[in-house]
Amino acid sequence: MRLTKALLLSAAIALGTAPALATDVKIGVLNDRSGVYADLSGEGSVIAAKMAIADFDAAKKGINVTVVSADHQNKPDIASSIARQWYDQDGVDAIFDVPTSSAALAVSQVTKEKNKVFIDSGAGSTAIVGKSCSPNTILWTYDTYALANGTARTLLKQGKKSWFFITADYAFGQALENDTSEIVKNLGGTVVGDAKYPFPGSDFSSYLLKAQGSKADVIGLANAGGDTVNTMKQAAEFGITQGGQSIAALLVFITDVNAMGLDTAKGLLVTSAFYWDQNDGTRDFGKRFAAQDNGKMPTMVQAGVYASVLDYLKAVEATKSKDSRTVLDWMKANPTDDPLFGKGSILPNGRVLHDMYLYQVKSPAESKGPWDYYKLVATIPAKDAFQTMAQSGCTLN
Repeated sequence: MRLTKALLLSAAIALGTAPALATDVKIGVLNDRSGVYADLSGEGSVIAAKMAIADFDAAKKGINVTVVSADHQNKPDIASSIARQWYDQDGVDAIFDVPTSSAALAVSQVTKEKNKVFIDSGAGSTAIVGKSCSPNTILWTYDTYALANGTARTLLKQGKKSWFFITADYAFGQALENDTSEIVKNLGGTVVGDAKYPFPGSDFSSYLLKAQGSKADVIGLANAGGDTVNTMKQAAEFGITQGGQSIAALLVFITDVNAMGLDTAKGLLVTSAFYWDQNDGTRDFGKRFAAQDNGKMPTMVQAGVYASVLDYLKAVEATKSKDSRTVLDWMKANPTDDPLFGKGSILPNGRVLHDMYLYQVKSPAESKGPWDYYKLVATIPAKDAFQTMAQSGCTLN
């Protein structure tokens, strides 16, 4: 007698050999796969998402996860169009990653309209969990307040009081300059000027000359990825640090340091949520990730994709549902805990609270091998690293 699939599943459940619930979940990894942020997110974020699914043992728990990915080209209109298609036509339940704050804000709006789930790891504007917050959006890894809070405070304590900014002229760069400027001024420093450039950029010589001419103690780079790498390389050609000015690259990824080389990057202060050589859990993840991504160690963005997919799947398993409100409520009500970020929590506005770290880039002599780039300067506790709900300005209307 031939048994139907339903009868077989019922029999397996009765015997305890199969999960009682089978759930089909589709997630989308949306990011830059060809531009200035491809190294820090790109295919590496897809690898991280798939690693989380495998480590969670989703299939054995009755959660059948499909992963799709796309390139938003750092353009908000393309990002929102892809998100809308994924939600309306392709059955995507949740979107992850999305570097470029303007793109992330656009995806957040579409996600709210469609009542889906958006867990951002790649973007950093505090507006995502501030004035433009959404009950459907979680910001996992870092934000501009946390970056400024780490690097700027340290330089100000060193007596470097006057600042000039070179800023990518879009949501992220503007937010990073504004948040850093506020901390500089609150701690007795001054902002003597800025130079905003169209994102993405390539030739930073005129902006660097203006910064050099300002005589500011610190030239703050309010940019990221390939733009930061190019700015730093051109600054080295101008001999800016030799002239006595300090450069504060306010958002630096390990892939940026690798691209610059330690001769250029040595001594830089880096505020980060993750470093692959931090502890046994991060080292295990880093080595497994590198084996799948041509030997490259993961950035904090890619680590954030891993951790956020893991927590999302925990919520799906715990609630036996993929209903957006049910899953999001569970995530916000329960502590986060993963091998990369440790224990944390999620505020009602979607801001994930976890420790941040201040590192200094090693010199070539200090580095013991490939990707051995950082030494720990300080741990910034979660309660001090991020804005409170009241500070964020989020109303969740």
